[in-house]
Amino acid sequence: MDIKAILKERILVIDGAMGTMIQRHKLQENDYRGERFSNWHKDVKGNNDLLSITQPSIIEGIHEQYLAAGADIIETNTFSSTSIAQADYDMQVLAYEMNVASAQCARKAADKYTTQNPAKPRFVAGAIGPLNKTLSLSPDVNNPGFRAVTFDEVVTAYTEQIDGLVNGGVDILLIETIFDTLNAKAAIFAINQYFRKQQKTPLPIMISGTITDASGRTLSGQTLEAFYISVMHANPLSVGLNCALGASEMRPHVEELSSIAQCFTSAYPNAGLPNAFGEYDEQPHETAHIIEEWAAKGFLNIVGGCCGTTPDHIKHIANAVQHYKPRPLPVVVTA
Repeated sequence: MDIKAILKERILVIDGAMGTMIQRHKLQENDYRGERFSNWHKDVKGNNDLLSITQPSIIEGIHEQYLAAGADIIETNTFSSTSIAQADYDMQVLAYEMNVASAQCARKAADKYTTQNPAKPRFVAGAIGPLNKTLSLSPDVNNPGFRAVTFDEVVTAYTEQIDGLVNGGVDILLIETIFDTLNAKAAIFAINQYFRKQQKTPLPIMISGTITDASGRTLSGQTLEAFYISVMHANPLSVGLNCALGASEMRPHVEELSSIAQCFTSAYPNAGLPNAFGEYDEQPHETAHIIEEWAAKGFLNIVGGCCGTTPDHIKHIANAVQHYKPRPLPVVVTA
């Protein structure tokens, strides 16, 4: 079934944190390496995307936990699956394979749950992360004009990722946790160019930015409205916010976005703000209570969780929003 049609009928739920769930397995270096990379010349512990190749059953299991909790959309384990990000581990050559493997893990889990209940189809969103290098900011405070990467290099890296995600079977491409809109523009350009060259039907695009603090701006300095205007040329399925903030802190920004967006809106906040140890303490019922108010006021089309959230958070969120109507698309009047 067409996801656009479903979004007009009800609020859809996206999954929660992948990293938080991986941490629960307390994996060690050898677990990350598996047999294939037992002699790899660099430590790979912490390279969560690699687990789609070395420990696919763990990744599939996490997807299934979120689906069982009520998620309609699950994200692939590909937040860092680009040649640029994988350079930290000297694993650039594995980027394409990681994306295919991660997409297949998610596809398998989603299809299993769709088969069990065809009336509630499940969708796979190919996660495209923000990169560890930025096009708008210099990493050298003494040389503000310096850039660690070029636009063309970012496009090339994203194109490889998109190719892997598409060939792995995703339904949607999700450009997420955007703190630098120019990086996101490179991803949008890569997506459009890829489908044009491949002569394939384009997949829907979801776009999710990150407001980093109380200023209401992205890390590269844009206001929420400026960010929205900057990416609307992509004709996205949805525009939203994720990460950096908890639901309480994100609320005014979600309200603002709902008032200006001409497409569907999404929001998946962290489980509150991190404590002194970098951990998240907000309980599932607390997060869900805040998000329910968003749904009641008609701010939402897609909602879920980011850092610190678990299947229990998603279950509470899904239950909290299920009786509310989705935010209607605004009627755009043209002259």
